[in-house]
Amino acid sequence: MFQIGGFMVLCGLLSQATALPGILPLPSLDQNLPLAITPALPPVPKDLGGNLIDALTNGLLSGGLLGILEGLPLLDILKSSGDRSGGLIGGLLGKVTSVLPILNDIIDLKITNPHLLELGLVQSPDAHRLFVNIPLDMTLNVKTPLVGSLLKLKVNLNITAEVKAVKDKQQNIHLAIGDCTHSPGSLEISLLEGLGPLPTQGLLDNLTGVVNKVLPDLVQGKVCPLLNEVLGALDFTLAHSIIELLIHGVEFVLKV
Repeated sequence: MFQIGGFMVLCGLLSQATALPGILPLPSLDQNLPLAITPALPPVPKDLGGNLIDALTNGLLSGGLLGILEGLPLLDILKSSGDRSGGLIGGLLGKVTSVLPILNDIIDLKITNPHLLELGLVQSPDAHRLFVNIPLDMTLNVKTPLVGSLLKLKVNLNITAEVKAVKDKQQNIHLAIGDCTHSPGSLEISLLEGLGPLPTQGLLDNLTGVVNKVLPDLVQGKVCPLLNEVLGALDFTLAHSIIELLIHGVEFVLKV
């Protein structure tokens, strides 16, 4: 009787299980249809900060950032905008009219050997935003009749971009940049080679003044849109993990 009773209980449990919604009986062995397997969710990256930095770095480089910097027609932009009163560049140059004549003595002005240095990442105090520091290193080559050889300036510039989770018109949440700018004093210019007689020092000072007023905004205008494109193309798992933490204001460990 115990074996019969146990068999009856087992049959009752099986009949209840097959009657539950959402639970289907297994196909018989003679069916050729493959079993449906629920894909496992991808694991959350352990080092979100490090993975994000790597993804942004690779995205900026593969997006052609260095080539974009090398291709900036710096001298053409300065000369064509120097006599304009409106517009971003014209407005900037209007503040340095005392050094504009120096542009007439420059044969060529070009960015060479640009490098993207290691990105920095800091989370805001409220943990809802990230700040990405983008350090750039480049050489500014200057040709002028007043200098016997090529004048080379070493230029370091930091661009800081705010990253946050935003909703689009379809109410989809994604990562995008907010403020993206360079802080005052983030541009450093030093002489590499080419300093000649004392009059050349005046040329260097005037040229540095022009570059300091104009170059950061030109570079920023290229870096910020490209960074926004890189954010939009991030790996889904990485982007989703960061979005979740930012939305809920969860702090995660960042490498210093």
